[in-house]
Amino acid sequence: MSVPMQLARIIISEISDNQVIYLQEVGGERQFPILIGIFEATSIDRRVKEDYKPPRPLTHDLIVAVAESLGAEPESVLISELHEHTYFAKLQLRRDGELIEVDARPSDAIAVAVTFNPALPIYVSEEVLRQATG
Repeated sequence: MSVPMQLARIIISEISDNQVIYLQEVGGERQFPILIGIFEATSIDRRVKEDYKPPRPLTHDLIVAVAESLGAEPESVLISELHEHTYFAKLQLRRDGELIEVDARPSDAIAVAVTFNPALPIYVSEEVLRQATG
């Protein structure tokens, strides 16, 4: 079972290589952090701020454009696994009614999700949520 989550916080530190995003359960109390890189954190942060339009397409825009040009529609993000403190995600696309899951880093998948307005839904498997918050 997957749990709907939302991006709750983005913490960007200029003195650290690791940045942090927090996902929080929609309508619930559970939340957890994911360490990400500075480029992904900056991209996510810029996209969640109103009216940001990059002068040229960013990498995450390219991913969306490629998927759409191949007839697939980005649908959601699933944080699917947690192994040895590393999260694994899938960018879920739909083409001709078929669900296509593409392996992705959570930070990249979330960056793709926030390129949309409203953002694509983010889900976390119940097992990952238990591991991350337990």
